[in-house]
This record gives sequence, C-alpha cells and structure tokens, in this order.
Amino acid sequence: MSDNRGCCAGSGLISVDEAIQQLLSQASPVAGSEQVGVLDSLGRVLAQDIISTINVPGYDNTAMDGYAVRSEDCAQAGAQLGVTQRIPAGANGVEVKPGEAARIFTGAPIPPGADAVVMQEQTTREPDSDIVIINKVCRPGENIRRAGEDIKQGGVILKAGQRIRQQEMGLIASVGVASVSVKRSLRVACFFTGDEIVEPGNPLQPGQIYNSNRYSLNGFLQTQHCEITDYGIVPDTLEATVDVIKQAAQHADLILTSGGVSVGEEDYVRIALEQLGELHMWRIAMKPGKPVAFGRVGDALFLGLPGNPVSVFVTAQIFARPLMRKMQGETQTLQQPVQVKADFEWPEVKRQEYLRARIENRDGESWAVVYPHQGSGVLSSACWAQGLVVAPVNTAVRRGDSVSYLAFG
Repeated sequence: MSDNRGCCAGSGLISVDEAIQQLLSQASPVAGSEQVGVLDSLGRVLAQDIISTINVPGYDNTAMDGYAVRSEDCAQAGAQLGVTQRIPAGANGVEVKPGEAARIFTGAPIPPGADAVVMQEQTTREPDSDIVIINKVCRPGENIRRAGEDIKQGGVILKAGQRIRQQEMGLIASVGVASVSVKRSLRVACFFTGDEIVEPGNPLQPGQIYNSNRYSLNGFLQTQHCEITDYGIVPDTLEATVDVIKQAAQHADLILTSGGVSVGEEDYVRIALEQLGELHMWRIAMKPGKPVAFGRVGDALFLGLPGNPVSVFVTAQIFARPLMRKMQGETQTLQQPVQVKADFEWPEVKRQEYLRARIENRDGESWAVVYPHQGSGVLSSACWAQGLVVAPVNTAVRRGDSVSYLAFG
C-alpha cells in the first residue's frame, strides 16, 4: 500500500486543504465531447466557448411602456404632443416628427426620429384624446435599451469549462444557438459492502442496518449530472470485492464507495485495491469524516468515503464534488464559502469541523443557526440543514463572529 498521510502538527493527520489539493492533482478532465440540444444541456460542462452571432438586443427598444418622443420637444415640463401612432412589441413604427409622440410598449423598436421614451406614469392623457402632456424634462437616450447593450455580436458569452444552469440555457437560446458542444458525461461506479447492511423494504435482523449510504450517494451523483453504474451491495468477501472493482474499472472514470477501507483484516475493499492498483490511506484533520481512501485501478480513480452516514454526506460535499468537477472539465472546481454571522457558540477544536446549519436573515444580515445535535450518526441533521458552517482549528466561535458557510448544492 502506498501511504500518503502527510502530517498535521505532528498528529499524523493531513489538512482538508492538503487532501483536496492531492485529489485534484491526480485528476484530469475526461477526454471527448458531444453535441447536445440546448434543452438537454442542463448540468453539462461546455467543451467550447459560445460565441454570439447577433447583437442582443438586436435593435434599439424601449425599456418600459410610455411614449417615444424627440427630446428637443420636451426641453420643458408640460409639453403637449400629438399621438400619431401606436407601437406594440413586435411591430415597427414610422418616423416621429417634431411635435409628435408615439405610444409604445416594452420591447418595441424605437421609431425613427425619436431619441427618448417617457414612462406613462410621467404623462397625462385624457381618454380618447390624441394629445399627451409630458410632465417632465426629457434627456436623449432616456429609457432606451441600445442594440448590443447586453451582448455584442462576435463576443464570447460563455467560456469552455462552465457548467450550464437554467440561466445559461436561456442565454444560449437568446443568441439563436440550438445545440452546444459539452464534455462527455463522467462515468461513476459505486458499490457498498458490509454483511450488516440491508436494502430498504426488507426486515431487519439483529445487528443489521438499512443501506442509507447507497441512496444518499446516488442522490449526490444525480445532482452532478453523471452516468451512474450502481452495483448495490457486494458480498463481504475478497473474491466478490475484487470482481466488482475489476468490472467497475473497465468502464468507469471514478469508483465511489463508502466504508470497508480501514486497516482491519475484514476490510476487503482495502485489500482488493492493494492487489489491483494503487491505494493511499489518509487520516484527515476534520470532523465528521476523518478516514478517506484515494487510489487508482487502471484508468479509473477510486475515492473511498467513511461508512458513517453523516460522514459520507459531508465528505461527498467536501471531496467528491471538487474531484468530479475537475474530472468533468469544469474550471470552477472549489465551492467558494460566504461569510455569515454565527448565531451559536462553539468551543476550540483540534480538527476542522463542518457543522450542519441553516441561514436566517434578520435586519439585512445573514445568521447561521446550527442543528443542536451534531453527532455523526444524526442523518436527520443533514435534512434540516441548508449547508455547512466551518469551525476552524484552534479557534473558538463566539456568537456574532463571522464564519464561513458552504451551501448545499
């Protein structure tokens, strides 16, 4: 076994940051891309820049309902102008001549001759009257959205390596692009060992527990928009473990599992990995989730998370997510924390702690409230929480202190 423990203050532990750096240093973006329609692109990572072939907006248009005017006609408040036309969105008006105004609606093109729009709330017009009174002084360009103001023709609107969200889908469609080149989907295999775990729906025998880790990890992988091969529960024997790892390594880019990688004689995942490939065992200065295994079998990376349900949930957020982002070719691999105020107190700790928390907004400030029971077996705390607060090493947290917060997702 290759041992890559590192050291943290002489304790034999490595820091979270060091573990993440070592993970990312071993990962490379998957090769290959495919063309998909924009409607099918959610969650995928762009393989090429998106360049706009048009200006957006494509023409000068009004930002609101009102009247298109010549600003020189409205140099003083109270100007009376004749309304000579009506321009809804999608229609084109004719020239606005001196002394005239055009009734215009949001998004409609600015007619020739007009150089400002007065919102209707700043005008007076009697029903059925052809005269509008402009109750303000107008400035050239007022309430006009210029052609190309949002996007310039020939400009890069999205760069390769960016993950597509719903807002990017809309942006891509707004420049007339129907399909995009994206990195191929990451192929992830997962399996779970332990004679004590049972699938939901079956009765529990003494000493057995339900396999919650399979479902939380599958849910996590689904949020990462990858192809999942789930081998389920693998019999707790060396032969069965070797077989499933061999099979998974043939097609997967990443093998992700939980438990079974300690140093005991019955930890067959560890023994199988030592036989088939390369294994690093890390003890990380964090809580929950101290033991993590990382390695490689053939071309597939392997990430073994702890077996405790909350530890699985937290370490997937902290380690599996940036690793998968790097492998998917995403340029932004690390989640950036936000600073919030602590509505709790926490003692000085020797290992960096990740506290399940949620945010409450009070008087324009964000306060983090932590779940009262932070035990690593309390999976309900992860359902209650909206994210994780970082309690740093050797620093007590006092109420009102600024703390780092990582939102789920």
